[in-house]
Amino acid sequence: RKEHGSPVQMKHHGSGRAGGLQTTESGNLAEVTRQKQPTREGTAQTADVKGKIIEFLWYLKKQGKSKDTILQRKYMIGTLVKFGANIFDPESVKDAIARYPNWEISSKGIAVQCYNNFIEFLGLSWKPPKYRPAEKLPFIPLEKELDTLIHSCGKVVGTFLQGLKDTGADPGELAALKWIDVNLQSKTVAINHPVKGHNARILKVSDEFLRRIKTLSKRNDGRIFTNAKTMVSNFIHQRKRKAREYGNPRLLQTTFRTFRHWKGTTEYHKTHDVYHVKKLLGHKRLTSTEIYINLEQAVFTEENDEFHVKAVQTLDEACKLIEVGFEYVTDMKAYKVFRKRK
Repeated sequence: RKEHGSPVQMKHHGSGRAGGLQTTESGNLAEVTRQKQPTREGTAQTADVKGKIIEFLWYLKKQGKSKDTILQRKYMIGTLVKFGANIFDPESVKDAIARYPNWEISSKGIAVQCYNNFIEFLGLSWKPPKYRPAEKLPFIPLEKELDTLIHSCGKVVGTFLQGLKDTGADPGELAALKWIDVNLQSKTVAINHPVKGHNARILKVSDEFLRRIKTLSKRNDGRIFTNAKTMVSNFIHQRKRKAREYGNPRLLQTTFRTFRHWKGTTEYHKTHDVYHVKKLLGHKRLTSTEIYINLEQAVFTEENDEFHVKAVQTLDEACKLIEVGFEYVTDMKAYKVFRKRK
């Protein structure tokens, strides 16, 4: 490609036959757009593209990428092809990503990441565009709004939501939970299939969750739930119905991941211990947890800062206060002072 007004050679990738069109930098945009029609099925070029994508997916598998990562790469590269991008031409891919109408900035950024892997696979290089979405805090609902959704969904999805509320686990982690991971005696579940960037961990669950899972049918694969994606449609239907019934549009903003954000925010509010929240959510890096400090400050700004205060002298008395939620404040003369928010 030559700069400063030189002709630009635009190859036609939609018909499956060789051909080209001479245009200039200031040429008719509509003329150029007609060049980028999606590749038609059944052409020799379509077969070449599909074959190369299959090779790419096998390359990712050999690199040890997770199943979810491979599926994401497959979807993104396939979408670029459907939108008329020549995946062997980085400039064509840049154009497709920029013009794709249904992608938010964050989705465009993911598409760039996926194409980075494809370029590496081809042994080529490119200068990737930069898409940085504006930072915004996730929506945090009221606990009663989460409970409304839990009780309105069916047996399986309702149980799944209760588990999300109890553990703050990523939806993919909880969906991978097996019966062998549940300890009824200690009332815990083991997250043995953490998603990328998370640690395995053991988490406390409520009696309500344990009661609910006992009513579920046993699956042949040993898992308690089906894939999280298959439960979404039921959840969306019930969410819409309850939002209409209660006249509460806030319910429509609640997703499976919202339960995790709620758990992280409320746990930080209870403890003000960012390391506790990091361990609970399974974060590998503390920077991933720090968002809940801002969320807690935003959500609980109007809370009444009144406390119950207790002063004790013995270790036994101090332990009993801690067990019921009091936190240590200071020593005063012969006493240890504790407080708990009213």
